[in-house]
Amino acid sequence: MLHFHENPTVVAWWRTRLGRPLDWLTPARRRAILAVGAGLAGILYPLTTLHGGKDWQQAFDGLAISLVVLVLFGFLWLVYRAAAAFAALPAAVRGHPQLSLHLIYWACLGILWSTPADAGLWRTVLFGVAVMFPFLLWRCGYLIFSGQYGRMRGTGFSDHLITLWPAFGGNNTPYGKGLDYLARCEAKTAEQLARAQLSGIRLIGLGMIWGVTLFVLEGTLYGDGNALTHFLGGQRLPVPSLKELVFEGAEAPFVAAWASIYCELFKQVLRHAAGSHAIIGVLRIFGFNVFRSTYKPLLAESISEFWNRYYYYFKELLANFFFLPTFARLGRRLRNWPRLRLLCAVFAAALVGNLYYHLLHMAVPLAEGRILPALAALDSRMLYCLLLAIGIYVSMLREQGRLGQGARPGGVRRLLRIFGVWTFFGLIFIWDVRSPASLLTRVDFFLGLFGLR
Repeated sequence: MLHFHENPTVVAWWRTRLGRPLDWLTPARRRAILAVGAGLAGILYPLTTLHGGKDWQQAFDGLAISLVVLVLFGFLWLVYRAAAAFAALPAAVRGHPQLSLHLIYWACLGILWSTPADAGLWRTVLFGVAVMFPFLLWRCGYLIFSGQYGRMRGTGFSDHLITLWPAFGGNNTPYGKGLDYLARCEAKTAEQLARAQLSGIRLIGLGMIWGVTLFVLEGTLYGDGNALTHFLGGQRLPVPSLKELVFEGAEAPFVAAWASIYCELFKQVLRHAAGSHAIIGVLRIFGFNVFRSTYKPLLAESISEFWNRYYYYFKELLANFFFLPTFARLGRRLRNWPRLRLLCAVFAAALVGNLYYHLLHMAVPLAEGRILPALAALDSRMLYCLLLAIGIYVSMLREQGRLGQGARPGGVRRLLRIFGVWTFFGLIFIWDVRSPASLLTRVDFFLGLFGLR
């Protein structure tokens, strides 16, 4: 059955209804609109982030924020120039371009750690740059990839600015990756644009539905409640939130604990879908028919399939910056041990890369020199990432073993596989849910789920 954005009649109606605007919105003009939006985002995002940091070591006034914005735009332009002239870069940089990019960030942190907080305006500006840097870091990495693989021809700084300061929103994970990926998915004709826009409208509508579903779930069944809970009388919800139950360790009520495990999984899927559908929907309205970030993960029949569907662009980040480089570098050394090579690549992405990404997410503690508390805050996530890496590796081996065996059987066996995937991700999320509960308390909670008290 065709979705409405794939129906030729609907596409023709939309094409006729918006004939002149669609003809006017050429790829160049759409990029120009997004570039202007990116310029505004590059001003507003640092402004709102730095102005809101009331409890930081550094206080930001209008002059400091303005200088931070100028330095960030200057840095992005330098990265663009480096990518455009990649072949002319020093051999050490060409050999390790991503490492060189990350060393710049850690050099900034090193300067901050070795100077007093009252060193002057220059340090305040550097502090602001360090706080904003993780948002740009992976986006600059995709830009470096463009230069490394010779894909800069015909593109200007404004084209890449679309992904560096995305006006369509996002977080430290680049939705839509870099300009290379966007260009491959870009509508070239008015009819292609009409299809992309209709699919974008559909996706935004789905995002709203999942957002409402999440609101109802948190207001009537699971969690701490919301405005809907108060509207219905403020009664205690039947299933406490997972972040609350883990504090009880093995003493948590058995039924409530298991119910909370699955409800938290559904909550996280709905949250990702509601947010990412809106972002990808806007991208499609501008003619970039890119893949969804969340695509039916609750129907996945294997751990690796769920991981690919749940948060696609985060998975792509770990794959592009950690899995693929590790897999390639170990090609000669481990060519006779393909399973060990795969194991190393999976652990480089799902464990090392995952932890490193979330370490950089704590930009303010790092800029303030609180490196040990930042590392200590990752203790529970470390176990989560380890279990995730093991699960993905085993799942990939099982998927390889099924090659050539035809389609999987359906019916009850399919439902059991799906339920097994839910259970795996629900259980490992015990160590990833945002809660002050310690690692050992979470382990105690996990053991209590199986009566090991």
